[in-house]
Amino acid sequence: MAFWWSLLVLALAFAIGKFLLWLIPPKVPSIDVDASDVLDDGNQAQENSFIYVPPRGAAQQSGTKVQCYEPATMKYLGYVPALTADEVREQVEKVRKAQKMWAKTSFKQRRQFLRILLKYIIKHQALICEISSRDTGKTMVDASLGEIMTTCEKIHWLLSEGEKWLKPEYRSSGRSMLHKSARVEFHPLGVIGAIVSWNYPFHNIFNPMLAALFSGNGIVIKISENASWSGCFYFRIIQSALAAIGAPEDLVEVITGFGETGEALVSSADKVIFVGSPGVGKMIMRGASETLIPVTLELGGKDAFIVCEDVDVDHVAQIAVRAVLQSSGQNCAGAERFYVHRSIYSSFVSKVTQIIKSVTAGPPLAGRYDMGALCMHEHSEKLEGLVHDAIDKGAEIVARGSFGPIGGDAVDQYYPPTVIVNVNHSMRLMQEEAFGPIMPIMKFSSDEEVVKLANDSRYGLGCAVFSGNQSHAREIASQIHCGFAAVNDFAATYMCQSLPFGGVKHSGFGRFGGAEGLRACCLVKAVVEDRWWPYIKTVIPKPIQVSLGNL
Repeated sequence: MAFWWSLLVLALAFAIGKFLLWLIPPKVPSIDVDASDVLDDGNQAQENSFIYVPPRGAAQQSGTKVQCYEPATMKYLGYVPALTADEVREQVEKVRKAQKMWAKTSFKQRRQFLRILLKYIIKHQALICEISSRDTGKTMVDASLGEIMTTCEKIHWLLSEGEKWLKPEYRSSGRSMLHKSARVEFHPLGVIGAIVSWNYPFHNIFNPMLAALFSGNGIVIKISENASWSGCFYFRIIQSALAAIGAPEDLVEVITGFGETGEALVSSADKVIFVGSPGVGKMIMRGASETLIPVTLELGGKDAFIVCEDVDVDHVAQIAVRAVLQSSGQNCAGAERFYVHRSIYSSFVSKVTQIIKSVTAGPPLAGRYDMGALCMHEHSEKLEGLVHDAIDKGAEIVARGSFGPIGGDAVDQYYPPTVIVNVNHSMRLMQEEAFGPIMPIMKFSSDEEVVKLANDSRYGLGCAVFSGNQSHAREIASQIHCGFAAVNDFAATYMCQSLPFGGVKHSGFGRFGGAEGLRACCLVKAVVEDRWWPYIKTVIPKPIQVSLGNL
C-alpha cells in the first residue's frame, strides 16, 4: 500500500506541475541550463570516479577546496573553491552595485523573472529532484514534496500577493494629526546575506533569493559545504533567468566555503538570514553585532507530536512514522518527541512498531522510503550516543528498521529507524536535537501534563497535535510555546507560503515566508505629510515661535 502511495504522490506532483505550466502566460520565455556535467551517465572523468573518504575532525575543514560526494554511495563528485574573506567581500560589492539598478525595476519585471523560473522548475522537476537526491541522500518523493512543491508555492504566492505587501500601507494619523496622512513604506535593504543548510539544497537557495529579489534587494548565498555540488548547478538556473529579463548578472551570487566564508558574509551584508544550528546562530549574532545589521535565525527544533486519546490510531501512526522518517537528516521541522495518551499508548506503540518493521528500502534514488540516509559524515555516531544515553537511563528499543540490500556501491551512511519507549526528560534524546529517524514515545494522562511536557524544551520551532475533536486539538496547540502548529496534520504550515515560518527560544527568531518574511527584507520607513497641501499646513503657534530678535 505504501509503495502505491509513493507513486500516487509523484503522479500528483507531476499532474499539478502540468496544470501550473498551463497557467503560465505564453509570452514567458524558456531558458536553457547546461546540465551535462551533473547528469550521472556513467562516464565521469577519471578524477571523479573514486569513493571519497572524508577526513575526520578539524582536517575536514582545512584547505582551499570543498570536496563533494554522494552520501548514499560516497561517490566523488568533484570540488568547489572555499572562498577567502577578501573574495567574499569582492562578491558582496559586485552585488551591491547591481542592486542599485535592480531597486529601480518594476514589479512587472520582477514577476516576469519569477514566471521564467517557475516554467523551468516545472519542466525540469525530475532533474532538480535527482540532483537534490544525489547530493543529500533523500528520496525522489521527499525531493518532489520538499524542493519542488514548496518552491512553486512560494513563487505563486509572490506572483499573486507579493506586490500588495510591499506597497505603501496607510495608517491612522490620530485625532491630533488629522490634517496629516501617515503611511509605512518598504524599501530594499541592499544586499541580503543568506547562509543556508544542506537539508533542502534547492529550496533553501530559492526561498531567500525569491523574497530578496522581489523586494528589490541583491543577495549573496553561502551554501552548505555538505550540499555545494547541487547548489552550484541551481545557481545556473538563477543566472539564466536573470539574463532572460536583462537584469544585472551580478545581482545574485552563490559562494562556497567553510566558517571563514560565512563570517566574511556576515560582516559585509546589510542583513543576514541564517538556517542552521543554535551554536552557529549565536556566532552569527555576535558577528552581526559589530555592524548592527538585522538578523533572522531559523535554528534547531525538537518538535512535539501529541496524540490524544480519541484519534484513529492506525491513521495517526502512519503520519507519525512518516514524520520520523522525514526527520532522517532531511526535514528542518521533523517531529522528535512523541507524546501519546496513556489509554492508547500500547496500541499506538504496537502499530508504529509494525509499520517500521514492515518497511524496506534501497538506495535513495530507487528507494520507496527514506530509511535514515544521512548526509553528514559521523552523524550516525551522534545518534547512537543519544540512544545509548537513553538506554543507560532506562529506555528500551522496541523496534528497529532494517535497510534491506543497499546496493553494491553503497556505504553504511545510514541510521535505522528506531522506536524507543520508557523515555523521560532526563535523557539527552528528549532534550537535544537529533535530526535523525528516532521515535521516542512518552505517555501522558492529561492536557495539562502534555502541555507542560511539550513546553519543557529549550527549543520552540513547531508542534503537531492530533485529536478526534478538532477544537480540543486546537486548544492544546494554542498553549505550546512555538512558532507554528499543525492541527490534525504534520508540517502542513510550511506548504501555506502566506504564513510566516520560524521559532522561539533556541529555535531562533524573526520570520521568513509570508508578508512578515517579505517585509523583513526591507527598510520599514514611517512617513508623515500634509493631507491637503498646500491649503492646510502646519504652522507654529505664535506663543511657542522662536523669537528672531533683531536679525
